[in-house]
Amino acid sequence: MRILDLALKDLLQIVRDWKSFLFLLIMPIAFTLVFGFAFGGFEGENEQTDQRLPVGVIDQDRLGGRYSPILYELLSNSDVIRPEIFAEEIQAEEIEKKVNEDELAAIIIIPAGYSDNLPGNEPLRLTTILKTDTNAGATAQNAIQAVVNRLVNAIGAAQFSTQAHAGQEPFEDEAARQTFFDQALNQAVTAWDQPPFIVVSRYPGVQEEETSANAFAHSSPGMMVQFAIAGLIGAAEVLVLERKSGSLKRLLTTSTSRWDIMLGHYLAMFLMIFTQIAILIIFAQVFLDVPYLRAPLATLLVAVCTALFTGSMGLLIGTLAKKPEQAVVMSLIPMFILSGLGGAWVPLEFTSETFQTIGHFTPVAWAMDGFQNIVMRGLGLESVLLPAAVLLGFALALFGSAVWLFKFE
Repeated sequence: MRILDLALKDLLQIVRDWKSFLFLLIMPIAFTLVFGFAFGGFEGENEQTDQRLPVGVIDQDRLGGRYSPILYELLSNSDVIRPEIFAEEIQAEEIEKKVNEDELAAIIIIPAGYSDNLPGNEPLRLTTILKTDTNAGATAQNAIQAVVNRLVNAIGAAQFSTQAHAGQEPFEDEAARQTFFDQALNQAVTAWDQPPFIVVSRYPGVQEEETSANAFAHSSPGMMVQFAIAGLIGAAEVLVLERKSGSLKRLLTTSTSRWDIMLGHYLAMFLMIFTQIAILIIFAQVFLDVPYLRAPLATLLVAVCTALFTGSMGLLIGTLAKKPEQAVVMSLIPMFILSGLGGAWVPLEFTSETFQTIGHFTPVAWAMDGFQNIVMRGLGLESVLLPAAVLLGFALALFGSAVWLFKFE
């Protein structure tokens, strides 16, 4: 009961300080949004945004051209370029101006008679206007050539299929032959968008429909772990002030034991950080669509172990600091170092193997692994057991160090 009384006293003292709200809730939410926007947050919600390169198309073969509509369909299905139809009457100067001013990555002119000559050995060439010395121009050129090759190969496959069928079973008339060719061509064109097989990497226990692809899936756990450390400032200051004022020595004159005092302060720090993490998880789940609750037990385990680790760190900081100002410095410096090395700002997957190895000597990296296994990789409880165990190990080591170094005088 004395432990609970001490913890409640600490929590009330921390809550009265306006700086606690700043470091516990306001700043982590603000930085979560900032980092999320920096990595493209909310862009996925705008389905009308098309990031493909705009390419103008002038179809001079539209009257009677059999293959120009198919060519345009293949261009539209490209992942690289986005075709826009332009009238034939557009002036050459206006076309070049759009390309030179980077309004368009390229202009494609489909010449008259293109469809009639396409099945032959020397089909008419498309006219393309672009800037080959720019990345957009070179990329558009490669994408256009790839689409043209697809069309030529599809026509060749349809011709081969028609000839093979005629060799086994002659067509009744030319109309039947043309119908079979059109069907074969349609199947060949469709096959480009529907490959016979795809390679998909899966993790055990993944529920693919529930994985998160939004940018906040990284910034939310990153800022949550970072500011869990920053939130220790107020709790560590309480411990420093009590020792400095002699309150801890007076407590020893009562029936309260040393272990009661240590555990009371530690419980206050744990409850404060766990409450902070819980609120930030709910905020991210409800407002940012980060799927923490797709695996509630896994999320709870990582949150508890993270709070245990940070609580132990706060107890150690309160033990080592002699003045409140030192508690601030000793909280902020580890926060920046551990957050930077542990991947709270930039995913460790984007760094070198050496940096990743160094990063995993920090508890922040393991906390990030645990949360990201849930919200980004769609994994379950088994995937967080190792990160949770490592965080618990850090918590025990820091708590033991704090108890060993703590002095009541």
